[in-house]
Amino acid sequence: MLSLFGGSHGHLSRRSLHRALRRGLSKCPGEYRTICQARGRSNFPLASSDIPNAHLRYETICRNKQDHLNFPHRFILFPRHLHTSKPLDATPTPTPRPTRTKTQRRIRRLRNLLFTLVLLTILYHTYSPFRHTILAGIRCARLMRAVMMDVLDYKKVFAAEEKLGSPGRDLTDEEKQFRRQARKDCHTRSATRLLEALKKNSGIYVKLGQHVAAVQVLPKEWTSTMTPLQDQCFPTPLEDIDRMLKTDLGLGINDLFDEFDPIPIGVASLAQVHCAIDKKTGRRVAVKVQHSDLQEFAKVDMITVNFAINFVKYIFPDFEFSWLGEEMNHMLPMEMDFRQESQNSKRCKNEFRHLKGKTSLYLPEVLWAERRCMVMEYIKGSRIDDLIYLKNHGIDRNQVSQELSRIFSQMVYLNGNFHADPHHGNLLIRPKSIDSSSPFNFDICLLDHGQYFDIPDDLRVNYAHFWLSLIKKSSKATTEERRYYAKLVGNIDEDMYPFLESAITGQINMSDESNDPTYGSGVRPTSLLESGSMNDDQVGTLRAAMMERDDLIVSIFELLRTVPKRLLMILKLSDLQRSLDQSLATTGGQSRIFVIVARYCSEAIWQSDLTSIRESLSTTGISFGLFRKFIHSAWDYTYWNTTLGIVEWGMDVRAKWIKLTLWVHGLGKGGLKEAEDEAAGLRTKREISKNALGLS
Repeated sequence: MLSLFGGSHGHLSRRSLHRALRRGLSKCPGEYRTICQARGRSNFPLASSDIPNAHLRYETICRNKQDHLNFPHRFILFPRHLHTSKPLDATPTPTPRPTRTKTQRRIRRLRNLLFTLVLLTILYHTYSPFRHTILAGIRCARLMRAVMMDVLDYKKVFAAEEKLGSPGRDLTDEEKQFRRQARKDCHTRSATRLLEALKKNSGIYVKLGQHVAAVQVLPKEWTSTMTPLQDQCFPTPLEDIDRMLKTDLGLGINDLFDEFDPIPIGVASLAQVHCAIDKKTGRRVAVKVQHSDLQEFAKVDMITVNFAINFVKYIFPDFEFSWLGEEMNHMLPMEMDFRQESQNSKRCKNEFRHLKGKTSLYLPEVLWAERRCMVMEYIKGSRIDDLIYLKNHGIDRNQVSQELSRIFSQMVYLNGNFHADPHHGNLLIRPKSIDSSSPFNFDICLLDHGQYFDIPDDLRVNYAHFWLSLIKKSSKATTEERRYYAKLVGNIDEDMYPFLESAITGQINMSDESNDPTYGSGVRPTSLLESGSMNDDQVGTLRAAMMERDDLIVSIFELLRTVPKRLLMILKLSDLQRSLDQSLATTGGQSRIFVIVARYCSEAIWQSDLTSIRESLSTTGISFGLFRKFIHSAWDYTYWNTTLGIVEWGMDVRAKWIKLTLWVHGLGKGGLKEAEDEAAGLRTKREISKNALGLS
């Protein structure tokens, strides 16, 4: 039968056998050919490696010669090493599997599912890495879902804006109002979605929301929505705190304290504070403990937040949030180590030591601090903006506001090291204690020293120059001076200057050579001392005019991306100061704070000039130019110190007069108690808004 392949009956070479096999099979119908290989393969054609290791036998079973092509043909391959005349069975017949009923299959699936759930539950409660992975995945998914929905929402709104109007003409007033309202609604929806995700995730996500709430150049829908995160934090159970202390210190709550109040007196995003009695000293102390689950999720949470920020940047290149991620990456590890907070407190106390008897600032004593636990002196007082507490203890709210401005101006402009998170919960006020050196009848207690920033000397002095230029009346020379120092401190161009000025002052940018002094129906102020005299209608008109800028949102994010991160923290501090002043319902006006800041700026410039003069004197010796520089600096310092002192005196007289008129008004309306309440600011009706510009 090998003649079918065109070969001889003898031994064939590998190539001849392969060729003969292909020719022979091509002459037989495919449905009657079977190749059985001893290696268990039934596919055709054969691999070349199989042919030299096998003997080929061709069998043809024909019932008659005429119909010989219609009969099956079988090729059986035998391994060369198998010396047997009996061919191997080509394909073993599989044993049929028993069929299951539908009910049996369902029961089996339920059994497997139950087994899997039990196994996962055991792993979740007994194997920490598995539990952390599951929870981290849920937290990541929750955040990314909110971010994705926000991105899609903004995409839809921006796509709808492109369809407004027609090519070649400006938008009508109705179209502008529609666009403005659509953006506000989108801001509110997006901020609310993200707020819910941050609250559920807690931990550093709450801290992230607090940072967003404090950056007041963002749309007010975002800042006002995130503001509740300042007070909405959930406490860690006492059992978890005890377990954490034993892990870190080898000692539990009962080993460290005679008494420990299980209900915290304060809960923040990273830690909570309990009252206790120290076992060693017997003193009443405040115990600050970190949330026990913060450390295990911090690394994954930071990666997730950075990914979300980069994702938003990829979708919206103009929306720059990298500054937020950089701040978190830099500050969070330090805030999570209470030993660093203890060092910050000690440094701040040393920097104010020379002001003993001149400042009301008081920093609680730190008894000891470890990485996740710190024990401090207990301070009995109230929030700085508790007007009822101030009234009951005879504390003047105007003096409190002025002292806050002096304390933080001292930090920023003279010390070059400032507390970057002085919100309402981190400031306590109490009546002057027996051992206090405060010049007033109260002490301002500054808490939570986890966030501190150093300011380079050049930025600090140039920023002081810039602030003084804002106090001066607008002129061509003043405008050039403002923009010169704005370039030095903010690294911004001419187009971005109005946004920087508004971010620093919390006011509409002032009149100068580059804008219309009668923009809209309002009148721009020419200096910061005039900005406080604008009425609400004028401010509202100027806000609305600014809102008409098409590039407003993009410009805000460009500002946040461009300015140095230290300056951004100073802007955050300025916003917090303005918020505190408004919460205290002062009668001196916002310009009173500006004057205090200006006096510290002049002091900073004077000290910098003296340092420069001393260095020049030690290197080059005395010269006429050096003497002239000294006279010029001394004159500027004397001018500013004297002028601003007079302005301060006038403002204080005016503030006292306003309080007197409030007292008289209350007396006529409801008697002595009503008069005292109105003079204390308890009846003052004013809009407390943390965002003076109301950007949207």
